[in-house]
Amino acid sequence: MIEVSQLSKSFGPVKAVQNVSFTAPNGLITGLLGPNGAGKSTTMRLIAGVLRPESGQATIDGHDTAVQTLAAQQRIGILPDKRGLYHRLTARENVRYFGRLRGLKGESLEQEIDGLLQLLDMADIADRRAEGFSTGQQIKVAIARALVHRPQNVMLDEPTTGLDVMSTRAMREVIRRLRDEGKCLLFSSHVMQEVAMLCDNIVVIAHGRVVAQGSPDALRQQTGQENLEDAFVAVIGTPEGLK
Repeated sequence: MIEVSQLSKSFGPVKAVQNVSFTAPNGLITGLLGPNGAGKSTTMRLIAGVLRPESGQATIDGHDTAVQTLAAQQRIGILPDKRGLYHRLTARENVRYFGRLRGLKGESLEQEIDGLLQLLDMADIADRRAEGFSTGQQIKVAIARALVHRPQNVMLDEPTTGLDVMSTRAMREVIRRLRDEGKCLLFSSHVMQEVAMLCDNIVVIAHGRVVAQGSPDALRQQTGQENLEDAFVAVIGTPEGLK
């Protein structure tokens, strides 16, 4: 479970995140939505322990990400907006390297890698160097790397960007499978159809603040809109959001 309480972070005069609070429970997909510059990426970096908050707290399974950073990071797998692959390594070697960083080794690690390569349909790129990979191929490797240690919590930033139709469908099935296994998933996307299909709960951030949260149906009902995209526009266009 990921819990965020009154989280705030500024960069000079810019208040990127202001008193953000929400919970992403186990066994559910929680969507983090907002326009560009709303504070989503900063919030994710605070949760990941990459940034330290000025005030408030983010915890992963009860571990404070600013105080117990390593313990918290061991409980989460992250697909960041910057994929950061090692281009001179093959797809398999990239995943193996991160597995070893997580303390895995030997036959158990190799079996985990083989399973992920199959799950993500990566047989054709498994032993190719990552240099020259398409965006979709890079995302597959980055997700395999994030899942290799079987984390209880998974944070995905735009996981289907650059994927073709079949790969997108496969990725959605992977996300649903993780949810059905009882994992906590925090999911960021700009594709409203995808959000409506996948997310059990949605947290909308605008101007660094949470302006609405609830299920897709609840947000549609609260705004009086028939589709999620119109509900989203209505929420971010309201100065104080939905209280």
